[in-house]
Amino acid sequence: MHELGIAYHVAETIEDLGRKNNLEQVASVTLEIGEVSGVIFSYLSDVWPWVCRKSDILRDSSLLCVEIHAVTICLDCGKTYDTVPQGRQCPHCGSWHTELVTGNEVMIKSVEGY
Repeated sequence: MHELGIAYHVAETIEDLGRKNNLEQVASVTLEIGEVSGVIFSYLSDVWPWVCRKSDILRDSSLLCVEIHAVTICLDCGKTYDTVPQGRQCPHCGSWHTELVTGNEVMIKSVEGY
């Protein structure tokens, strides 16, 4: 389960951010997570409180996850399409020469604190 590692990494990043910005307490963290990133929201949400118990600044903070839609571009015809229902093959021209544009990210979108 790599969600535990992600939770620790996010917590460390936010603790550093909190120190640099003189935050006393973080109330909520919003993450953007790609549709095909392999991260399972419920697992991440389950481990978040456990990770935050070890941090004064993050204790009792909430975690919100926003999904980033997966989009692929065909490098032959230049059209984009929804990745999940279509896969790697372009539904417009049949090419396999495609590239994922969005949907594999895990990013901190926002941190609310005081």
